[in-house]
Amino acid sequence: MNVLVIGGGAREHALCRSLSLDPDVTALHCAPGNAGIADVAELHEVDALDGKAVATLATGLGAELVIVGPEAPLVAGVADAVREAGIPVFGPSQEAAQLEGSKAFAKDVMAGAGVPTARSYVCTTPAEVDEALDAFGAPYVVKDDGLAAGKGVVVTDDLAAAAAHANACDRVVIEEFLDGPEVSLFAITDGVTVVPLQPAQDFKRALDGDEGPNTGGMGAYSPLPWADPKLVEEVMQTVLQPTVDELRRRGTPFSGLLYAGLAITSRGVRVIEFNARFGDPETQVVLARLKTPLSGILLAAANGTLADLEPLRWSDDAAVTVVIASHNYPGTPRTGDPIEGLAEVAAEDAPHAYVLHAGTKRNGDAVLSAGGRVLSVTASGKDLTQARTRAYRAVDRIRLDGSQHRTDIAAKVAEAAAE
Repeated sequence: MNVLVIGGGAREHALCRSLSLDPDVTALHCAPGNAGIADVAELHEVDALDGKAVATLATGLGAELVIVGPEAPLVAGVADAVREAGIPVFGPSQEAAQLEGSKAFAKDVMAGAGVPTARSYVCTTPAEVDEALDAFGAPYVVKDDGLAAGKGVVVTDDLAAAAAHANACDRVVIEEFLDGPEVSLFAITDGVTVVPLQPAQDFKRALDGDEGPNTGGMGAYSPLPWADPKLVEEVMQTVLQPTVDELRRRGTPFSGLLYAGLAITSRGVRVIEFNARFGDPETQVVLARLKTPLSGILLAAANGTLADLEPLRWSDDAAVTVVIASHNYPGTPRTGDPIEGLAEVAAEDAPHAYVLHAGTKRNGDAVLSAGGRVLSVTASGKDLTQARTRAYRAVDRIRLDGSQHRTDIAAKVAEAAAE
């Protein structure tokens, strides 16, 4: 199979790494890619938001499957353009991608599907904002209705900060705070059949101890030893299948990756948000544990044949990802700094640990930082303790001036599991 992946972050590097190890993949392309992806795929320049350009590139390459990684191209309708060119594509239509593109649309779908979620108000005026914040009280949960690259949500006890964020958005969803641990559960769907992947947990706050501002994610781990063994089955029945069925009923079938961000509250499972693509950094740990070749699963979703797929096979190993971010992330990150130590990780830590590139670019022989989240160091082990040890050993080999990373990814759960 000749495969083209659209995007250039650590999620796309994780996808490309899995595809490069897949015996059914004979040619692998990525556009635009990054310095790490270049080691496993042929890179191409393209405007990832231009559906016509992506379709033209895919046609020219003879791609037999196109995988659209990030949310912005999906919301821009890139998958539709590729489908219209007659090429199987993994990723929802522009209409269905509104499940992520609009928080208000997602709430409406959940209401129609009977999916449990937080009570909420959609606000467009300062008066509506004040009323909603007053109705729910602290902690305040304020979500920009549109795409915000993982930074559109503010959770705070500060009323003024909540109101300021809300009033800076054109349209905003204000909702009740959900207590309890958060879980990310991905499912692959062709619009009818839904196949869940393994759950993961990510760490959104920038600093140890879940302090500091929200980010796109500073690390993740899988599996979740503390989770109810029936969690996936329950979420399938109450969240994922009803949502897919509701979207099909509305005439906007959802095909691709449906990502449910969940809170395990004192009142049961509640949906925090939906995404319409693989999440970052959870993808890094989920794919590290997947044993079934990836291309066949994604092609089945694109072709509507998921029901014919054999059950997915998973490693019993645990996986941990630690994100190395630029100086000042998630503010205005510093870029252009050289990254050293990548060859040492490859020589000393493979195959148990490896580096997935997010915001990087090549300058001659040097690899430079080119974004806020720069690298995802991913490791596997017989349990979370071993996976953490391997991940942080690899992190310690990497040198990037001014960089930051959390030192407590999966620490509490690893300690609890070891007791």
